[in-house]
Parts: sequence; C-alpha cells; structure tokens
Amino acid sequence: MDVRDEPLSVDEVVGAVKGPRAGGTAFFVGSVRDHDRAQGETGERDVVRLTYSAHPTALDRLREVMEKVAADFPVTALAAVHRVGELEIGDLAVVVAAAAPHRAEAFAACRRLIDDLKHQVPIWKYQEFADGGSEWVGAC
Repeated sequence: MDVRDEPLSVDEVVGAVKGPRAGGTAFFVGSVRDHDRAQGETGERDVVRLTYSAHPTALDRLREVMEKVAADFPVTALAAVHRVGELEIGDLAVVVAAAAPHRAEAFAACRRLIDDLKHQVPIWKYQEFADGGSEWVGAC
C-alpha cells in the first residue's frame, strides 16, 4: 500500500498479493488517458496534462479502505498503490489487487477496493485540456 510520486509497478502489486491460498487474483490498472468528459459536460475533451495531489491523510485513509474491504470479503491479500505528481498520457495512475481462495471473491473485493479508493481517499486529479480549460476532479 502506498501513495507516491514514482512510477508504479504491476509486478510489485502481483508480488504483494500472491500466495498459496490465493486461488484467484483480480487486478485493476488505471492509466492516464488522452481524453475525458469535463464535469457537467456531455462531450469529451482532449487532455494534455494531468496532475494528482494527495492530502497528507491519504495513506491513512487508504489503509482504512483496505481494512474495510478485508473485513467484508474473504481475501487472502490486498494491495493498492496510487501515483501523485505530474503524469504523462499512458502512465499508470493506480494499481489495485485482491487475492482470495476463489475468483468471485477476488473480483468483488477488487472492485470494492478501487471504487472505495476513488470515493474515500483524498486524492485529487487536476486536468488541463487542449482547449485551454482545466478542472479539479475527485475532491472528497
């Protein structure tokens, strides 16, 4: 588990959740895309720059989210890393994984982990668009 300004590694997350009791492992890898729908708009806009910022409590909040997922699902391991700082199109922004004895539990736990991370951990995205506009996204 980490929030950091260095590039993320899927292999690191794989290593963090593998184990002899894990019959199924589910991953979500989020990367920076070159377009997005601005808040309140229906059309997509070209993204030229993206920066993630985290509140000092982000790591503590991430730990709380992971503890809740572990309490609600029969997982053998969870892992989550989120990048902060300025990212390029195609960079990995977040990698999460859940391992469980069976695939159904792994998928469900992984989905809850990424959804709760996005809604409850104070990490914000600042997008700059090709048309000169910008916006903050995800402020908790």
